[in-house]
Amino acid sequence: MSTQIPESETESNAETETETETERESEATGAARAATDRDYAAEQRERTQERLEAADTTLDLKVFRYDPEVPDKEEPRFDTFTVPFKKGMTVLDALMWARDHYDSSLTFRHSCRQAVCGSDALFVNGQQRLGCQTQIADLGEGGVPGTVRVEPLPHQEVVKDLVVDMEHFYDQMEAVEPYFQDEDTPSGLEEQRQSRENREKIKMSTRCIWCGACMSSCNIAAGDNQYLGPAAINKAYRFAMDEREGEELKEHRMNVIEQEHGVWRCQTQFSCTEVCPKDIPLTEHIQELKREAVKSNLKFW
Repeated sequence: MSTQIPESETESNAETETETETERESEATGAARAATDRDYAAEQRERTQERLEAADTTLDLKVFRYDPEVPDKEEPRFDTFTVPFKKGMTVLDALMWARDHYDSSLTFRHSCRQAVCGSDALFVNGQQRLGCQTQIADLGEGGVPGTVRVEPLPHQEVVKDLVVDMEHFYDQMEAVEPYFQDEDTPSGLEEQRQSRENREKIKMSTRCIWCGACMSSCNIAAGDNQYLGPAAINKAYRFAMDEREGEELKEHRMNVIEQEHGVWRCQTQFSCTEVCPKDIPLTEHIQELKREAVKSNLKFW
């Protein structure tokens, strides 16, 4: 009887041994990586503690946390991070420090950090503010920060942590056609002039950075999902009052904002004006559009 092992069986045993060896190598690599990660985390905690001990003043940053995609984070909660305070620190600075030294999964929007992009609008200590514009020292008594509470904008669906869904806000802005439309486009190099007085009239309305703070603060918008909201109406004001668009386009814009869920839903609470980071007199603009709507509907015969 032959004792020779069939070639196919030999190849199968070799493949099995190779797979086993590969698995062992993979497990060893995974264990080494995990050990490295633990060492790095330990070093990070040690460095963080050293910086906290070296700081003259610290603050407690209480941050809203929520992540529907992670089982342990499906229930909303608050996490508190101790952050070293220094003069000139903003809420955005504190959030970035907490993310970089405690939890890299902490999520919030920010872009240029120059208080003009509007992406980091947050609910800080009970008021809508821009994270990059808000000085920590201004939130405490005598410049002492104490505890800073940071939440996502109210009345908006939370996507994760401090990030809210802005799609509805953008839809409301687009509904007023927020772009210049002229009836008589100049030909060639002819300049389309605007008077100095008219420019001054609409100047403040052009400062809107689409941050959504005013919409979040508005109780009417919270109860009426179809209400255009102060930001969209302000944008309509910017173009309706621009003398270069002409009377027909102004009438068209007035028809848009005179709808049932337009300017007449505003109850003049001034909450939008109070929280606007660009100091736009939103309530005044809405009231002026109401007056324009009344005048356009008056008939004398």
